[in-house]
Amino acid sequence: MSHPAMMMPCVPRPHSPVSTAQVVASAHSSAPLARTERGENQAFIIGITGGSASGKTSFAEKILKMLPNERVVIVSQDNFYRGLTPEEQDSAADFNFDHPDALDWEAMYHALADLRERKRVEIPTYDYVTHTRSHVVRELWNYDVVLFEGILTFYQHPKFCLTPLMDLKIFVETDSDTRLARRVLRDTKTRGRTVESVLEQYERFVKPAYDQFIAPLKRKADVIIPWGDYSGNVFNDDGNWKQVHYPALDMIVEHIQTKLAACSRQGMPTRSVSPMTKTVAEI
Repeated sequence: MSHPAMMMPCVPRPHSPVSTAQVVASAHSSAPLARTERGENQAFIIGITGGSASGKTSFAEKILKMLPNERVVIVSQDNFYRGLTPEEQDSAADFNFDHPDALDWEAMYHALADLRERKRVEIPTYDYVTHTRSHVVRELWNYDVVLFEGILTFYQHPKFCLTPLMDLKIFVETDSDTRLARRVLRDTKTRGRTVESVLEQYERFVKPAYDQFIAPLKRKADVIIPWGDYSGNVFNDDGNWKQVHYPALDMIVEHIQTKLAACSRQGMPTRSVSPMTKTVAEI
């Protein structure tokens, strides 16, 4: 079935990313955090990227928690890994999941373009055991804000470039030692990996991919967020949410709220239909 979404060329914008300090300073300026060219009733798309285990997902979850009354959804790039061929499955340990070729860019582009237009979208689920698409999909539609996170969300694909669809682009920056330590902890605890295998994968695939595909695209970001030991910044130990002191996060949330309020004042029907998230099994 053909898709109505129009592919947009990757045209670099002549601007420099801003740091946390610059974000805070912008609170006293009338300049927006990002130049947006959205239609009257389009969703607000926020792209979030950074290295593996930099804290992209946790950062997106903090934004989600701070906008409890808005219709916000997180979509992960990891859902769009393509299924491996039988030959690739035979040597899955040697497959580079940090390379752009590991992703289904066409499906990812059309899903984000349709979410921007508030259309019904089926988000696939990737099975990390079989390295194939699961029979379960997540059905989404009519959200005001879409937080799209992943290591390659800023990658300039020649045909299915995602950055022109984004209204705000955020780079989550965490030093390499912290990212490696988090990855070792995560993969040994949740994925049954050995420390040796995690380190080997990091040296073979993760670090080279970061240097080649992720770090150079930091220049595409509108905002760069230092996100090292984030746990003490936005919530306390017993899990009750409260603002402590993280002005960059406050600024981003305030910017989103301002955009949504402007849409409401202009009479756009942003809340005419209830948002939906439904998991359905394919037959």
